[in-house]
Amino acid sequence: MQRRRRLDEDRTLLESLRRRADDISVLIEWAGVGEDVGVDLARAIDELQQEVEAAETRKMLAGEHDRANAIVTIHPGAGGTESQDWAEMLFRMYVKWSERRGFRREVIDYQPGEEAGLKSVTLTLTGDYAFGLMAAEAGVHRLVRISPYDQAARRHTSFASVLVWPELPEDADIEIEDKDLRIDTYRSSGAGGQHVNVTDSAVRITHLPTGIVVSCQNERSQHKNRSSAMKVLKARLFDLKMKEQQSKLEQIAGVKKEIGFGSQIRSYVLQPYQMIKDHRTKMEVGDVNRVLDGDLDGFIKTYLLKKASGTLGAPAAADEE
Repeated sequence: MQRRRRLDEDRTLLESLRRRADDISVLIEWAGVGEDVGVDLARAIDELQQEVEAAETRKMLAGEHDRANAIVTIHPGAGGTESQDWAEMLFRMYVKWSERRGFRREVIDYQPGEEAGLKSVTLTLTGDYAFGLMAAEAGVHRLVRISPYDQAARRHTSFASVLVWPELPEDADIEIEDKDLRIDTYRSSGAGGQHVNVTDSAVRITHLPTGIVVSCQNERSQHKNRSSAMKVLKARLFDLKMKEQQSKLEQIAGVKKEIGFGSQIRSYVLQPYQMIKDHRTKMEVGDVNRVLDGDLDGFIKTYLLKKASGTLGAPAAADEE
């Protein structure tokens, strides 16, 4: 059924492209006989180009789980408040990007920092190709700036990691036995109203054989929090299974999740100059604020093109500027 759906989409796309090309041909003919169709022709060409670019991106997302929803977790690196603030900035960037894409967002677990920023956040992005697109962002992100938390106004380097998993269907081949789980409930520490804060509705699940711990405190219902936490656990166990089959991991996820804080995929430099550089694709952008406001499609498309052509580079070493 999935293959049939993809083929139907391809056929619909082909028919749409043919219609647009025919319309442009007619407009060109009219222009050739002196008709004033310049504005209509320019608009038709722009619309065709946009549809072709969107189709190119979809064709590069042909992996088994690329169409799935995405589960995203952001962790700050060492560095206390500075790194926690950077993790919060990344969280905001992805929220803005998902808004541009029309994805629905749900924060599953949010652990605020003590002074600013966040200690950890997990959210789901719901929409077609959410995982395939967001997987391009998985890895370590590096920030260089004058710290607003340093009274001496010194330059600081901060790191944060972005982990991305596909949200698996209910019938996915991931077995989880009740005896392998330890489930704890606790009082939510986040926002959500009086009911959330006075009842033990938050859920923490520990998978004993692997030591994986997931938590959810977003919903007022303990049952709903447990269901959301189980989705994250299933996705992480799937990721673990794929790591045991390295070649398949590279096909599905595109990056190695064990990437450490010594090799970043992208650097965001705010001081002494402004530049964002993706170390895998060598793409550079000088408009830092535009990217931090969610304009990531250029980085994602370039990553997908490089990956498809086999020319994707490795993350940068820790001492690379």
